[in-house]
Amino acid sequence: MTSSSPVAGTSAAAAPQGAEGDPQGRVLGRVLESLTELVDDATLPRNARRGAQSAKDELAKPGAPQDVRIASAVGVLDDLANNPNLPPHGRTAIWSIMSNLESVQ
Repeated sequence: MTSSSPVAGTSAAAAPQGAEGDPQGRVLGRVLESLTELVDDATLPRNARRGAQSAKDELAKPGAPQDVRIASAVGVLDDLANNPNLPPHGRTAIWSIMSNLESVQ
């Protein structure tokens, strides 16, 4: 019980360093890592790997608002998830990434 108190105090102390976007930044970091894993996954079809790269590119677009970048990436990933040639593990990973992105919006 006392360990949850210091953790809450630590996260509150860490929030000013990363500003309000810190939790969102961590989620986006995990999303980018997951997308990189998909891009590097040789068991996925080439078009799925290209789509994962395209979603990464959308998230990294300079000058675009974060909500627009996320919506664009989700759109690309949604198209990928509906591809009948996508293996089940790839579809599950894409759904997980989409869920994480939608939690940031």
